[in-house]
Amino acid sequence: MKYRIHKVLFVMMLVGTLSMGLLGCNQKTDSASTTTVTTQAVSEVSESADVSTTEAKATATTAPSTSDYEITLESNNSWESGGMVCAQFDGLIKNHTSTNGSDWKVTVTVPEGSKLENSWNGNYNLSGTTLVITPVDYNKKVEAGGEIPFGFILDTPQAYVPQQVILDIAGGQYALGEGGSNKNSQEITTEAKEDEIKEDKKEATEETEVATKDTSGTPVANHGALSVKGTNIVDKNGKVFQLKGVSTHGINWFPDYVNKEAFSNLSEYGVNAIRLAMYTVDYNGYCSGGNQADLEAIIDRGVQACTDLGMYVIVDWHILNDLDPNVNKDSAKTFFDKMSKKYAGNDNVIYEICNEPNGGTTWESIKSYAEEIIPIIRKNDKDALIIVGTPNWSQDVDIASNNPIKGQENILYAVHFYAATHKDNIRGKVETAIGNGLPVIVSESSICEASGNGSINYDEGQKWMDLIAKHNLSCFAWSLGNKDETSSFLKASVSKTNGFTKDDFSETGKWYLEQYGK
Repeated sequence: MKYRIHKVLFVMMLVGTLSMGLLGCNQKTDSASTTTVTTQAVSEVSESADVSTTEAKATATTAPSTSDYEITLESNNSWESGGMVCAQFDGLIKNHTSTNGSDWKVTVTVPEGSKLENSWNGNYNLSGTTLVITPVDYNKKVEAGGEIPFGFILDTPQAYVPQQVILDIAGGQYALGEGGSNKNSQEITTEAKEDEIKEDKKEATEETEVATKDTSGTPVANHGALSVKGTNIVDKNGKVFQLKGVSTHGINWFPDYVNKEAFSNLSEYGVNAIRLAMYTVDYNGYCSGGNQADLEAIIDRGVQACTDLGMYVIVDWHILNDLDPNVNKDSAKTFFDKMSKKYAGNDNVIYEICNEPNGGTTWESIKSYAEEIIPIIRKNDKDALIIVGTPNWSQDVDIASNNPIKGQENILYAVHFYAATHKDNIRGKVETAIGNGLPVIVSESSICEASGNGSINYDEGQKWMDLIAKHNLSCFAWSLGNKDETSSFLKASVSKTNGFTKDDFSETGKWYLEQYGK
């Protein structure tokens, strides 16, 4: 899903909606490294950094919740550029009282020489080592029992973990980690949460036979329409089935790789599915000036090629720099209504309705979007698999597992990884989500850094494959093309768009094809 070469978060939003500047720590990964750093307590914070793997790590103690308001700050990505450590920080102001609060201010002490690159949901002023954040017109009020997200991207000379963060609101001051003990009306109690996922957990632990490896016939002919049972994808015979896929790069600027011969080449190595990544706003995307008829024709070419070959195919609504899928929700409604009508009779078509929500987009916002889009697809296609993205570049499946979409079947939740960046912390999220009964799919991945480029980490890649095998997860690799970056499946010197030989594949391509052929 990544426009991996241009991993710059070129996000410009109107101040009344999202206040953002241009990213200076360029090559911002669109698949962020969520080394979750919820710096809860001011008093005790320990920090370690491994810049060589582009991760900043921190641990912290958790202060007791005793106050009316709470301020948290979470580092969800870290990478190195130009001698600086760049990181995304997502903040949350929580109101635990029964009255509205207004005109809040957050003050963050940052290292000397810091540079603010991007920001959203607030007005930001960095002077020396003091970053002051105040509300914009639409989020001045923190409603009773509610919360307000904000966030920014900061360049610092060394890895940085916030310790001095102060919230001023309603005549009081609250330090990082101070939180109210009163439950607000939106919180789900532990008991209620257990009730909600009880049946999912029960179903997830039921033993299901795994489908045997295909030796003859096409994947779709052998396995038919897929569905979700517990945390597994199962085939028409009720046996656990794994999609082993490759994603195209953005079809709006790499359309030539969407062809039957190329897909057939990949199928020879065990690939049984293709993901058609159609960007919504980036590079003349579907919602930003791209030729919609041409893009739909490319999708149709890809779907027909997969159908002819008996392969599965994902139609991917590839949000990225639109951050929140609700930004282009009306276009998504029209698009998925059209697609699901056209392919309602296909057993092989899967819909991914939001690639990588990011920029502080909450699960609640993503879920509300999904709850509008899914019924539109279901009106035309009752049973097709539908993939829903999760917060922070589709990494926070654990958060989604605490409040999954209800009343819908055959829903999967996306997790994305880039093995040189995303390690045990993201694998832990997957384990938590599956333990809570959430069906997870790896709809995008690679073995390089989160930028789509940089070094390969084979050891971490193998750990991911071990986890995928353990839970029978489906996996898609990024990406089919010859772009001069590590995640590309083809060498940059290969100009042909089909008829590939083994020597044409990059180290990443060879590794994935070897994994898929096992």
